[in-house]
Amino acid sequence: QLQLVESGGGLVQSGGSLTLSCTASGSTLESYAIGWFRQAPGKEREDISCINSSGGSFRYADSVKGRFTVFRDSAKNTVYLQMNSLKPEDTAIYYCAADDNLGYVCYDHIRIHYWGQGIQVTVSS
Repeated sequence: QLQLVESGGGLVQSGGSLTLSCTASGSTLESYAIGWFRQAPGKEREDISCINSSGGSFRYADSVKGRFTVFRDSAKNTVYLQMNSLKPEDTAIYYCAADDNLGYVCYDHIRIHYWGQGIQVTVSS
């Protein structure tokens, strides 16, 4: 059973950077597509990015394009979300998720099988 744990969140000033990690246990991530999502208070969950099992970045939301980068480290069984030029509107709980179906990860999130518990990112102005 695949389990995902996010880490690296916290408080950062506007314009700063954070790198979130999504570390897997119970199985290797190599056969899974990975998605990053976030949910701010009072708002719906927003998909940020999805990456396929081979590590090719598939897409980014317009709200983060050019500022966020997703990459995988197979040796560490971890996927990262590097966030630069952070803005107060990036404040949210961030989640990683995995599925062997890229379509689910990128377009049909309710079907995703595996989710992390989420981690808070707060960007102060």
